[in-house]
Amino acid sequence: MSDRRVNVGIAISGGGSNMAALVRSMTGDHPARPVLVVSNVRDAGGLARACDLGVPTAIVDHTDYPDRAAFEDALHAAFAAAGTDLIALAGFMRILTHRFIDRWTDRIVNIHPSLLPKYPGLDTHVRAIRSGDAEAGCTVHSVTSNLDAGPILGQARVPVLADDSPTTLAVRVLAAEHELYPRILRGVAGDMAASVASPLPNSDVPR
Repeated sequence: MSDRRVNVGIAISGGGSNMAALVRSMTGDHPARPVLVVSNVRDAGGLARACDLGVPTAIVDHTDYPDRAAFEDALHAAFAAAGTDLIALAGFMRILTHRFIDRWTDRIVNIHPSLLPKYPGLDTHVRAIRSGDAEAGCTVHSVTSNLDAGPILGQARVPVLADDSPTTLAVRVLAAEHELYPRILRGVAGDMAASVASPLPNSDVPR
């Protein structure tokens, strides 16, 4: 890649705390910059948060589209139009199909609130407590067509305390996410910036 910084697009569905942690980290000599925050939920709190941080936003509401393919075409078009090189999923609560993922091969990362491969999917904190785990945590991974099963890029661990509820454990894990995700994103972007330039995925949206 040239000395141009890696353009990061961020997908959210809610309050956007991980998005904000990523955006705040992309300053100074960081090899990436945020170019767009997209939400599939119109009233997601993270949209206002992104505006306050000076990042352009877009809404691609999945309920506006007749099927998943049309939604994913619109999502792809929004990221491509912003010149996105790398997509970071940050509390994005839609499962992406192989059709979308294949257009962004090795260019999508996600953070998941468990120590994968343990507890893919939902209710991770409930499952960790019910299983009597001594540790919980979070994982940043590359996104593939298999849910929460892509290559692991980094993990952070926190203790599960004897009196933990899913809510108290979630608070502790979220704090770890806010430290882990920016650190891993910096490394991924740095590797991209140091590599030979490769073109963006095809931005032509099928008619």
